[in-house]
Amino acid sequence: MTNASDILSVVQQTINKDRFREQHWEGSFEDYLDLVCADPRLARSAFQRIYDMILHFGCERYTWMREELARYPFFSDPIDDGADAIYGLDRPLMNLVDFFKSAAQRYGTERRILLLHGPVGSSKSTIARLLKKGLEYYSALDEGAMYTFSWVIPDEQGHEEVHPCPMHEEPLKLIPVDARKGVEAKINDAIDEGPHIRIEGALDPFCRKMFDDLIVQYDGDWHKVMSHVRVQRLILSEKDRIGIGTFQPKDEKNQDSTELTGDINYRKIAEYGSDSDPRAFNFDGELNIANRGMVEFIEVLKLDVAFLYDLLGASQEHMIKPKKFAQTHIDEVIIGHTNEPEYKKLQSNELMEAFRDRTIKIDVPYNIRLQDEIAIYERDFNRERIRGIHIAPHTIEVAAMWAVLTRLEEPKKPGLTLMQKLKLYNGRSIPNFTEESVRELQEEAPREGMQGISPRYIQDKLSNALVSEHAIQQRCVNPFMVMNELEGGLAHHSLITDKEQRNRYRELLAIVTEEYEDTLKSEVQRAISADEDAIARLCSNYIENVRAYTQHEKVRNRYTGKDEAPDERLMRSIEEKIDIPESRKDDFRQEIMNYIGALSLDGKKFEYHTNARLHKALELKLFEDQRDTIKLKNVVSGVVDEETQAKIDVVKQRLIKYFGYNETSATDVLNYVASIFARGDAKKDE
Repeated sequence: MTNASDILSVVQQTINKDRFREQHWEGSFEDYLDLVCADPRLARSAFQRIYDMILHFGCERYTWMREELARYPFFSDPIDDGADAIYGLDRPLMNLVDFFKSAAQRYGTERRILLLHGPVGSSKSTIARLLKKGLEYYSALDEGAMYTFSWVIPDEQGHEEVHPCPMHEEPLKLIPVDARKGVEAKINDAIDEGPHIRIEGALDPFCRKMFDDLIVQYDGDWHKVMSHVRVQRLILSEKDRIGIGTFQPKDEKNQDSTELTGDINYRKIAEYGSDSDPRAFNFDGELNIANRGMVEFIEVLKLDVAFLYDLLGASQEHMIKPKKFAQTHIDEVIIGHTNEPEYKKLQSNELMEAFRDRTIKIDVPYNIRLQDEIAIYERDFNRERIRGIHIAPHTIEVAAMWAVLTRLEEPKKPGLTLMQKLKLYNGRSIPNFTEESVRELQEEAPREGMQGISPRYIQDKLSNALVSEHAIQQRCVNPFMVMNELEGGLAHHSLITDKEQRNRYRELLAIVTEEYEDTLKSEVQRAISADEDAIARLCSNYIENVRAYTQHEKVRNRYTGKDEAPDERLMRSIEEKIDIPESRKDDFRQEIMNYIGALSLDGKKFEYHTNARLHKALELKLFEDQRDTIKLKNVVSGVVDEETQAKIDVVKQRLIKYFGYNETSATDVLNYVASIFARGDAKKDE
């Protein structure tokens, strides 16, 4: 039985006092210079730090559809076990990392606002949240260490008063401007690779005031001034408002620029005598506290125009203007995100040309690759998180499939359906279409993924299906329950106001249903024909007849002992299952015999599952032969004899064992597929 001491011991194991001391290091300015000389990365800019933070987790290069791509594991959220993982957006994320790489090298992009643009629910906020989380984590590592300083001033009684730098400035900014080039040269000489450090900008008003007072007190002796400086390790934290800021616009009447650049501390005016004394000012605006890190602007284009003007200087000149103080230097990454309607307003507003010129827009679309969309939902709806309710196979797949279809444009190529286009994008091969065809499809529809159904809608409807009365009673959710939720919600979807669009989405659900039915029929067919011994016997019989046919020989009948002509009817009944025409049967049979001969030369034995096409043909043939013995049509009526029921139970167990169903979902699938075959047979009878 667990007790308090057991729990406390777990807590104790997570406490690392040595690590704590490292993260709370303090020393003199001279001590810090020694650290910088040993590792110049300590004095990186905010852009360099974010770029290094992303690369800290590695980079994986790969080729997809003849295109060289990079995948950055950082965006899979290794910090928080994938809680904020981003799936399938490798191209936009490559553009994002390239932006940081360029800014880290000071090629000009460090003077721009990064604008993430895309439809609602396309991971814009998640990207910003990941970057903030990553900065917090990285700044606590040795590789991401950074430092700031405090002023230690004795009071009249001789007690030390500690005044932290309000904007967490880089300690090297304490070096006089005239000496900076020489200091930079000394430090940069030791850097073999990567960007060189640069000491830019003046101290913030508070620190400048402290410095000026001390330099006067010591008659210009800079070394004595530095004796009042205590350098300490800086750990970034959004919750503590250290190096990471977030700004969310309010209604226009309540917007106040002091939220960005700080405000006067009226309680201290009486102490210092003036509202222009930096000691009577709170440098706690979002742009102040985000210095050395990053600031996120949620729905940036909804900001009042006056706020956007503040951002122009903050990005281009790296300067902000606190009330009653001179321009103040900042070093931070400014990230905003917005959706399509707001961005169109920006484009049509001639007065905002300066803002447009200072932004770098990165499109963050929805996924258009099925496997990536599935991964989004499997993160939240899986066996570990959903306990007590079985999620039938393909439930998440059909929801993701419909979501992706809503984002695709109808293909212009003749003979290609929208579903086939989805499969091509997902890496499936389709006759007469190559990887080059996929590139052409993507080029003719450059805005794919910038519209359609949001993943949030899918997640909401999956949740509804899981808590529905039927799901709770049956302890099972199947694709039809989810598709009913998806269709039912369209009438109340706040972002769908066009009747034509709503009808199109319903038509796409019908396409998904048809695809799902084909999948079910295939699985039931494979479950029925999963008797390996029966397939092996059928294969042996087929190969024996093909060998005799290609060698112009006869086949010995096992029962009569007589030599007979090869069984053409048997061979064609198998070959027709994979659409081998009469005119091509000789070529196919010779191909099979050549394949067997090649295996024999390599000392290998032919087995039916080594040839995918033949394997499929044998399964379909066996299904056709066994379907009537199982009497699937009778399942619908419920009139099943004991022998047939035993066979049905075997098929159910195969569905459970090989395809992931449980007893309830396997029964439902068999009933549904039986009804499909029954309808098909009824049409034939007509």
